[in-house]
Amino acid sequence: MIRPQDFASFRPVPAMKAALSRSQFDAFSRQLPLLYVILVVNSLAVAATHVAVAPAWLAIWVPLAMCTACAIRLVVWVRRRKHLASLTDEQVASRLKTTVWLILLLGVIFTGWGLLLFPYGDPYARVHVAFYMSITVIGCIFCLMHMRKAALLLTVIVIAPFSLFFTLTHNAVLVAIAINMLLVAVAMIFILLTYYRDFADLVQSQHALQTKQTEMQRLSDENFRLANLDILTGLPNRRRFLADLDALFATAAAGGSQFAVGVIDLDGFKQVNDLYGHGAGDRVLEEVGRRLLDVSGPHVHLARLGGDEFGLLVTDVREPQALRDIGAAICETLRAPYAWPGATARLSGSLGFAIYPDAGRSPAQLFERADYALYFAKEHRRGCTTIFSAEHEKQIRELGQIEQALRHADLENEMTLHFQPIVDTMNGSIVSYEALARWTSPTLGDVPPSLFIKVAERSDFIHTVSAALLRKVLAAMHESDPAVRVAFNLSARDIGSAEAAANIAAIVRESGIAPDRLTFEVTETAVIQDFERASVSLDAFKRLGMHISLDDFGTGYSSLTCIHRLPLDKIKIDRSFLERIDTDTAAQDIVRSIVELCRSLKLTCVAEGVQTEAQMTVLRTLGCTVMQGFLFGVPLPFEEQSLAA
Repeated sequence: MIRPQDFASFRPVPAMKAALSRSQFDAFSRQLPLLYVILVVNSLAVAATHVAVAPAWLAIWVPLAMCTACAIRLVVWVRRRKHLASLTDEQVASRLKTTVWLILLLGVIFTGWGLLLFPYGDPYARVHVAFYMSITVIGCIFCLMHMRKAALLLTVIVIAPFSLFFTLTHNAVLVAIAINMLLVAVAMIFILLTYYRDFADLVQSQHALQTKQTEMQRLSDENFRLANLDILTGLPNRRRFLADLDALFATAAAGGSQFAVGVIDLDGFKQVNDLYGHGAGDRVLEEVGRRLLDVSGPHVHLARLGGDEFGLLVTDVREPQALRDIGAAICETLRAPYAWPGATARLSGSLGFAIYPDAGRSPAQLFERADYALYFAKEHRRGCTTIFSAEHEKQIRELGQIEQALRHADLENEMTLHFQPIVDTMNGSIVSYEALARWTSPTLGDVPPSLFIKVAERSDFIHTVSAALLRKVLAAMHESDPAVRVAFNLSARDIGSAEAAANIAAIVRESGIAPDRLTFEVTETAVIQDFERASVSLDAFKRLGMHISLDDFGTGYSSLTCIHRLPLDKIKIDRSFLERIDTDTAAQDIVRSIVELCRSLKLTCVAEGVQTEAQMTVLRTLGCTVMQGFLFGVPLPFEEQSLAA
């Protein structure tokens, strides 16, 4: 039958009480050997003086049994002491209770034995018994100072019979000893209570301090966790990613192992925010985090670096194919539709990898190489994986040389402009020219615009280049017929910076050229990088009187809503749709749709990259009459163009 008290061991011990009990137990465990030594030594001494006068069972066998029990108990205690730290609070409390009962039992046994031994022997032997009982109980009480209950019980069990017994002897000396013992007992009880109170207060203070330190450590750990966690996705953040990269690099450098750094960027995420709002964007990022965790393995560590960019560290890289497999799985899962109530979006993810030690000799260099591989993937293999290679290293060196040469270039003398006509094929007239930049470096020779513009766009130096080229365009227009119109290309950074846009507007105003003679061309990709900022800049240009043209239409991710919100005058169909337009019905359908869109929005539709009569003929049948390309004229310097509309 289960008794109610059996459930006591299952009740939790209050924290403060548990701390006090553990401190008592720890202190007593250090003093217990001394207690047993006092009992054994003093008992053997008394027994030795009474062997000749007392019965053998009382002078030999009883003390021998008591001392043996004490010795056994001492050995057991010493052995158990090794495991004291592993005891639970309930076990400690239970052992303290057991100790109290054992002390009570020992007090009764040793007191009874001493009183039974007293009648034997001469007065000296009797005084020895009195001395034994008094000095032993005092020593034991001091050993039990940390256990108030046990010490008080022992005091009562020994002192009360002792005092009563010796008082009843009516021997003046023994009565005096009894009175002295009572006084000493009172003093010892006072000292015991005071000491125990101070001991309990000290334990309480230590417990409170430890509790506070534990809470502070918990808060510190929580702050550290939050400081290294991306709240939206639950993944480690950029700070944690870079710290893990440093640690992994140190481990790999010491052990000679390989690992890879990866950077993932979502293609088309900006449009989700623009079309559906940032709440939808957050849902997409959460889903991306879940999908990445689903396809990652034990050797892949993920993080969100910021925005729509994620990082991963791949340990134990044995061959590049393993990274390609990981990249393929990631890109595949990111291409699946993202659905939420009322809308569905489709994205892709581009991924760049850099492998240690081939791609870099420092954490920063590895991250830069992975970022470059990502940049290459987005430019050439969007939605796929690129691993940094020696060819990329060569490209970086070349771009670095171009950047250094560009920063030290005399833009006024080294850069020139070529102009290519834009023609209305219905009457053969030139409606405007597109200004195209050319750069001849004294150290690098002729550098293609596709290279030096890209290098300039990777830094704020594009603002300097754009300003210098715009001044050249305006100067050429000043020298030309007032009817001549010119289109000038602006970069994503130009329209994405309020300061740069204001500077461009100021240059146009200071030139004295009529703003309506100038058309600013911006690519579809440039606009969608920061649609709101781009829209503000283009609105400002439009208010000043400039025309706005959307270049390379059809290659980006813009929507009809975005186009409708922009202050556009023209849309230029990207040349990629014209390459096989005379034979490709799909390309014809796309161009027809763009032409109809322009007609509906009352925009001029321009086809660029026209090179053959067949292309021109098909375009005219599709409704597009304004064209640009080698068929109508190659880009030439200002001096070689008539510049007459």
